[in-house]
Amino acid sequence: MGWKRRAVEAWDNENKILKIKMQNDKVKIKNEFKKRLYEFTLKLIEFIDGLPNDNVSRRIGDQLLRSGTSIIGNYIEGQSASSKKDFTNYFNISLKSANESKLWLALLRDSKRAKAQDVTWFLRELDEIANIFGSSLLTLRGKRQI
Repeated sequence: MGWKRRAVEAWDNENKILKIKMQNDKVKIKNEFKKRLYEFTLKLIEFIDGLPNDNVSRRIGDQLLRSGTSIIGNYIEGQSASSKKDFTNYFNISLKSANESKLWLALLRDSKRAKAQDVTWFLRELDEIANIFGSSLLTLRGKRQI
């Protein structure tokens, strides 16, 4: 076997190794994000459980529970989507749910049904989550290069 052929094979093998490493990194990032969403949801449930027991708090808390749990629910559904279009739609729903959750949290804070310092962490986390989904959607739609 000539040196040129060995060089090409070595280069091919190096490319295969790099692709495997990149795939492993993508899987790691996806798993970390899923864990982050799961931890967020658990904290949100605990937060909602601690809201006052008045009618308005219960109603807004129910809305927040729906929108907040929808974020991870649609993310998980998107992972098993049958097409890129379905995958994109699930990510879009997760983004919308994150934005809706911000509204309910702000209403709880501004109506004095929740402490501002308790709400601040959730709003920051939702901003970051929404930015991740928004960035992913731009990439999926081909409007941004990785």
